[in-house]
Amino acid sequence: MKKLAFALLLTTSIVAPGLALARPATIAIQMAPYQGPGAYLAIYVVGPDGKYQSTLWVAGEKPKYQRHLRGWSRAYSTSGGSIDAITGASVGSGRTLRIDVDLADALIDAGYEIRVDSAVEDGSDYSGDAVAPLRSGGSGTTVRGTGYVATFAVKM
Repeated sequence: MKKLAFALLLTTSIVAPGLALARPATIAIQMAPYQGPGAYLAIYVVGPDGKYQSTLWVAGEKPKYQRHLRGWSRAYSTSGGSIDAITGASVGSGRTLRIDVDLADALIDAGYEIRVDSAVEDGSDYSGDAVAPLRSGGSGTTVRGTGYVATFAVKM
């Protein structure tokens, strides 16, 4: 329970620096049909320079498989951080994952983007499987994935 409370506090301090300056958003990921177990996903924010900013969600609770989310794993480990988000179960073939987050207004229309990395045990790994820029004008626009993610959308 202490770890969950700490993770929530840390996520809030990074992603939503001020309650008055935060915007609620819904992230929707539709998985492609594939053979095999549930996919591990990392949903995270990168800055205009492409550098890791924060993790919004990690789907797949076994740490030994999270290393297969190579782009995210490399990014957050070189940032000196640890997993600073909520984690949940892996996401199966054809399923939909919806999460609600608060995004700092400073991230919108400033060159930031949300990336999704995906991996399946005994399958391929897709770094940057789906990428969506954080733009107020593009809210809800569906982006096609290149691997296990069929579609990805961020609605603000």
